[in-house]
Amino acid sequence: MQLQRSVIICAAIIANTNLFAQKDPPTTEIWKPEVKVVTPGKTNADAPSDAIILFNGTSASGWQHANGDEAKWTVADNALTVKPGTGAIQTKQKFGDCQLHIEWRIDKNVKGENQDRGNSGVFLMGRYELQVLDNYNNINKTYVNGQAGSMYKQTPPLVNVCKAPGEWQTYDIVFTAPRFSDNGSVVIPAHITVIQNGVLVQNNTTIWGNTEYIGSPFYEKHDAKEPLMLQDHSHLTSFRNIWIREL
Repeated sequence: MQLQRSVIICAAIIANTNLFAQKDPPTTEIWKPEVKVVTPGKTNADAPSDAIILFNGTSASGWQHANGDEAKWTVADNALTVKPGTGAIQTKQKFGDCQLHIEWRIDKNVKGENQDRGNSGVFLMGRYELQVLDNYNNINKTYVNGQAGSMYKQTPPLVNVCKAPGEWQTYDIVFTAPRFSDNGSVVIPAHITVIQNGVLVQNNTTIWGNTEYIGSPFYEKHDAKEPLMLQDHSHLTSFRNIWIREL
């Protein structure tokens, strides 16, 4: 009984102390370490001071093909354009959790329909595809989890905010890489938030595994950092102003 009484008294003292502390402003103030200073760009599209520039409009030197060859895509008019048949390109540097800004444009003379119309893709870690396609005003009919703004064959975009072919569009992406256990099982799946042309289209969306054209997505254990990849789908799709921040 005496022990119980002592426990109750101690609990009351702790509760009263915590209650008092909450009335004292400095007890909930954090001063150290100070937050790192990053200088933002002049506009939301401009790279902040801590960003890594992946394409500045004049050189594709930070990119290569999967076999290690230098990127064969066309660099002209401040844009990096798919050279059909040369294959996907990927960054020489590897990334995990990140904030990515990338601008893309469907060829104004695009032809075709369904998935054969300005198709390309932004592959986080070389395996999780955010689709690029002409879906302006829902004119080009396709499956909704395969249209622009979708996590391909997984999650459709919340809305369709695509611009017309020939106009530049933006993806602002926050990506959290998956976490794996030592035995290869998924501890935490990947997540992605995407703002397309200033509008939220993926809201902390769970990624269910590697992008698969046939069959369900599945995870394969991989490194904590992998290259960013851009797809050659035999269309003259262009990219520019590509920068990334490691998180």
